[in-house]
Amino acid sequence: MHWIAHALLSARYRWLAATLLVLLAQPLWAATPIPSAPSIAAKAYILQDYDSGRVIAESSADERVEPASLTKMMTAYVVSNELRNSHLKLTDMVRISEKAWRAEGSRMFVEVNTSVSVEDLLRGVIIQSGNDACIALAEHIAGSEEAFAEMMNAQARRLGMSHTHFVNSTGLPDPEHYTTARDLATLSIALIRDFPDHYNWYSERDFTYNDITQHNRNTLLWWDKTVDGIKTGHTSSAGYCLAASALKEGMRLVSVVLGTDSEKARARESQSLLTYGFRFFETHRLYQAGQSLADHRLWMGAQDTLPVGLERDLFVTIPRGQYDSLQASLTIDNHVEAPVTRGTRYGTVNVSLNGQPVAEAPLVALADVEEGGIWRRFVDWVTLLFYRLWS
Repeated sequence: MHWIAHALLSARYRWLAATLLVLLAQPLWAATPIPSAPSIAAKAYILQDYDSGRVIAESSADERVEPASLTKMMTAYVVSNELRNSHLKLTDMVRISEKAWRAEGSRMFVEVNTSVSVEDLLRGVIIQSGNDACIALAEHIAGSEEAFAEMMNAQARRLGMSHTHFVNSTGLPDPEHYTTARDLATLSIALIRDFPDHYNWYSERDFTYNDITQHNRNTLLWWDKTVDGIKTGHTSSAGYCLAASALKEGMRLVSVVLGTDSEKARARESQSLLTYGFRFFETHRLYQAGQSLADHRLWMGAQDTLPVGLERDLFVTIPRGQYDSLQASLTIDNHVEAPVTRGTRYGTVNVSLNGQPVAEAPLVALADVEEGGIWRRFVDWVTLLFYRLWS
């Protein structure tokens, strides 16, 4: 009896849970040695891969700091979100208040009681770092800058920026206006991912409004053709800050450097981090979202197998030259019964490099499957009964 039950499972139904990707590992001596990250002259910094989320280098990344004008990344994020939700159009005209016109610090030079398009104001925020443009958009969208700051904080919570709090749209200093390098990296990635149609503005080198041309303060846009954003910031208390992103041969990195002592220093330190990341690491997409990684045995269903895979693409960032040492495996629930709802988790994909875990992702059902007919359910019930009795 034991043999019959086992055969029923192994001959047709039993899924062989084993390695998906096992490639011959190169000798350790063949791998490129990975030096320590460069020494960065900043209060805090982080270097992160855009696709995999792997942090390649960091220092004081969770320490509370002033964001200065890097705040404007969240201001732009909220505006872009309003545009996506059709609460706003780029062609909408915004009336400039006296408060916006009197804004201190960097300005777009809008004039009081004039009307300016949302698109011009948004480009003024991104390229010219205009405090007046920030306040004008905040008042237009939320009625006041204080109410707009609440919208900024709501988005920060949604994105998982757990150590961030905003009180204004500009980044002017306030004891209750703070963030961390890690949270700013999270925001940088979200900007690129969620609003790709607006991201090209972050690489524009200059913008002219009211016959005044101002240059983007991100000097890396001139130094390095792979850099395409994102935002600079500076106050006397925060120092010189830069959130940067670069794309090279399909690999995108995001760096955040906070509290350097000059414009050149923030660019130089950011360049050093990006160079390190591209030189010594590589990112690979191992599996696509929706790709069937296995047909798992399904009991009591209208079909006897269930395709399982990932809801999102799975990327890994690893030291260069070690791709052939990657190993991936699946763990799946032993007993899965219909009905099944698409997206329900039934296991995990685990990826390791030389025995060390580098990535993990939930394994989910890729299809809805209803219960089978009476005869199918009866046959499966008998099969399971024998298996449970004798295994």
